Amino acid sequence: MGNSIRTALLLGALTGLILLIGRYVGGRNGMVIAFFFAIIMNFGSYWFSDKIVLRIYRARPVNEGEAPGLYRIVRQLSQTAGLPMPKVCIMPSEAANAFATGRNPEHAVVAVTQGILRLLDENELKGVLAHELAHVKHRDILIGSIAATLAGAIMMVASFARWAALFGGFGGRDDDDGGGMIGLIAMSILAPVAAMLIQMAISRSREYAADAAGASFAGSPRGLASALKKISSASRQVPMKAEAATAHMFIMNPLSAKSLMSLFSTHPPVEKRVERLMR
Repeated sequence: MGNSIRTALLLGALTGLILLIGRYVGGRNGMVIAFFFAIIMNFGSYWFSDKIVLRIYRARPVNEGEAPGLYRIVRQLSQTAGLPMPKVCIMPSEAANAFATGRNPEHAVVAVTQGILRLLDENELKGVLAHELAHVKHRDILIGSIAATLAGAIMMVASFARWAALFGGFGGRDDDDGGGMIGLIAMSILAPVAAMLIQMAISRSREYAADAAGASFAGSPRGLASALKKISSASRQVPMKAEAATAHMFIMNPLSAKSLMSLFSTHPPVEKRVERLMR
């Protein structure tokens, strides 16, 4: 329950950031507009985020005849976890990674890269798929999609506000409740950083929980621990081309190999994840 409350508070903080930017940009009217903007973004992320992310990574649905081993593992784990059988997709990438998406367990999709199928043995792949199904079980996918949508909206609106401030600000504000020029510029710079940190906090807390539940579904933590080490090493050799807004969805952050992005990684360090698993 503590993790759920923490996540709800962090999602509330992201929504609050949007409202705060709206207030600085346009006073009370700006805050009302920002509120409805947040609702629309959340609605869109609920219904369409899975289709968007699958299209971004060209994930192709496969049937049991095309990938019998993969289907067998996913079916066994789904039964153990008490979940409906999700759709299975393969991404045409030599990088080793995987993610799950879908607004609820009944509409879940598990996607893996060609690279991860070549890299891992059956027990390791079982650990990775169990981790992804744990995200489905915990409904982390919906939470992560909403967090990513809100964070993306904050960055977009803040960028617009920053450029507007540099070129003279906004005219026609409804009252003096909007922020001054210096406050607007400061907000447009600090808000995206705050959004990234909040999104990171949401994702990190849920990765540990998915690791633990995934180890339980798989029957052992060793497969996932070994897989994490292999994927971490392989990602330095064959990095994955990924969008920052969707990096939190993967079993391992595809941007973590880049030194600057590692400071804002949405995943805990691999060493800590392996240590917790083996404990």
